[in-house]
Amino acid sequence: MASSREAAAQRALEQEDLLNTLLAERDGLLSVLDRVLALNGTARLIRDAAAADAGFVADVADGGNAVIRWLAGNRTDSLQDLEVPRGQGVGGRVLALGTPVRVSDYITARSITHQFDGPVRREAMGAMLAVPILDSSSGVPRTVAVAYAALRGPGEFGDGAVQAVEEVAVDAARALRLADRAKAGQRTAVAAERQRMQASLHDSVGAMLFSIGAQVRDLRSTLPDNPVLRTQLGRLESDVSAASRALREALLALNDASPERALPIELAEHCRSFEARTGVAARFIQLGDVRPLDVERTTLLISAVREGLLNAEKHAEAGTVVVSLGEIDGGVQVAVADDGMVRDCGEDTSGTGLGIRLLAEKAARLGGRVSLVHDEDGGTTLRMMLPGSGRTS
Repeated sequence: MASSREAAAQRALEQEDLLNTLLAERDGLLSVLDRVLALNGTARLIRDAAAADAGFVADVADGGNAVIRWLAGNRTDSLQDLEVPRGQGVGGRVLALGTPVRVSDYITARSITHQFDGPVRREAMGAMLAVPILDSSSGVPRTVAVAYAALRGPGEFGDGAVQAVEEVAVDAARALRLADRAKAGQRTAVAAERQRMQASLHDSVGAMLFSIGAQVRDLRSTLPDNPVLRTQLGRLESDVSAASRALREALLALNDASPERALPIELAEHCRSFEARTGVAARFIQLGDVRPLDVERTTLLISAVREGLLNAEKHAEAGTVVVSLGEIDGGVQVAVADDGMVRDCGEDTSGTGLGIRLLAEKAARLGGRVSLVHDEDGGTTLRMMLPGSGRTS
């Protein structure tokens, strides 16, 4: 029995590690491929549209700087992977202004900074044009990439060239939007795979551990008075409990890896996990629509529910647990209420790694609050309220 228990816990941990590794590799690869496919050929189109000697595209990274990734007509690798901060050079000025910028001679132009004169000289570039590739899907135009065209030697890019490159930029922006939608679809598929894996672990390993624990408890209650055997059964029950905790952490890790999922779905799954693990009925109730929150608030509310369920499991001897989610006073509140009798009211900071006091401190930094109330006639309610925030991106 002990070997089966250890094997079950090990299987849960190994599956979680393998899934995390494979999904991380898949996410990274598909993200890169989507971006490459979206902008593949754009540099050549820019060069041809502007009748230029060279065309290149800089992708705007998460930090806000542009990085030149795709080139056509280049003679050296001096511009490849060159990082262009906001405000620097032609591309950095585009990032700052959000409008096209052109110079007749890059090296002598007074309207730009000259941190990149060396790479530009090595390419013998003179006249240069940079145009923002804009994403306007949110209603506010945002530069997501920069399109460049360059002539070798002095020259001029007229209004026609600017318009031609802007048209290429519009097509590139559309391709990037499609890539972002594909990426969102990948995240949805990843979340579904994690949910499937979590359900599989619940139904197999979790059910087996619960069954073993129940049989051990039944044996302890029905066996004749035998101190040695009772001690051995007590140790076995403790081992089963430890294996259940290992499984719980593996299941929580699956949830941790998908913060983009809707908060109600996360909370409902935690109730399901609690019920499968403990045999105690757990219900999730959503009290009206809840606006999407940023990742920090979402994660903190989920942590509060984990802590409330853990307290109910360890201290309450509850028959029923109810988790609720709703908007209140312009913010969002979660509550975990059980009908058990509290055996130990002391705060516990182990469990999920966030005790009541740590939860309260984190909530306070966001302008929220946490309360833990023990009812006189039995039962405990943990509440967390956080003020609202913007939608997740």
